[in-house]
Amino acid sequence: MSVRPITEDDLQAFVDGALDDARKAEIATYIEAHPDVSARVKSYADQRLNLRAIFDPIVDEPVPTHLNLAHMIGGRRSRRLPAWGMAAAATVLLVAGGSGGWFMRGAYQPAGQGMGMLAHEASNSYSVYASDQMRPVELRADDMPELVDWATQRLGHKPVLPDLSKSGYRLMGGRILSTSAGAGLMLMYDNDRGTRLVMLTRPMVADQNMPMTVNSEGNMPGWTWAADGMGYSLVGPMPAETLHPLADDIKQQMRTAT
Repeated sequence: MSVRPITEDDLQAFVDGALDDARKAEIATYIEAHPDVSARVKSYADQRLNLRAIFDPIVDEPVPTHLNLAHMIGGRRSRRLPAWGMAAAATVLLVAGGSGGWFMRGAYQPAGQGMGMLAHEASNSYSVYASDQMRPVELRADDMPELVDWATQRLGHKPVLPDLSKSGYRLMGGRILSTSAGAGLMLMYDNDRGTRLVMLTRPMVADQNMPMTVNSEGNMPGWTWAADGMGYSLVGPMPAETLHPLADDIKQQMRTAT
């Protein structure tokens, strides 16, 4: 039996048919046992079919001359490419790159969307995993050295695991997630009353150094900030003012550790 954690990348590869038979069987078993994950995978598959329906009729058409990469590079030597040309080039690259365009999309976000996107991703992570009574985290608290090593490899940054025990919350564990900026680390905490908190950490494409702000994205209250190219978002089912001291504590621990 495999001991490899099942990540968001595995789910995407399952939908794309990019797994070997053994791993595909493992993922299928996991999906069958988790209705929430099954619904999410179905939405991915539906999205894939919709994209194929849209782009299959034009996928074999030649790229227009004015959007040809060599033509655009030549044009840049004599004049600046207009804004509409940049947008068109990005669209062509997105279609031609397939799933690779999904991971590049953060590079075209306006700077003001960086914090909002992170807050939205943290809120979504809470909605998907905090209610899971069987497997809310991939690696539990007693496997934290393994999680730190795993996250360091995927994020290119050694994460800090905040200690919230003084506020009555224990670290349950965590998992690696796929985000708009690549891999992210989700940590989950709970207290003795069953209340769970989620903290998401990931690299920032935009808004690389931003003060702490209350979340206006997603359906879960929280606080989001960024420092030195890494973003942090803490969310939980309580008023934002109740979460604020916890977020301040985490931010101070991050600052002390660097």
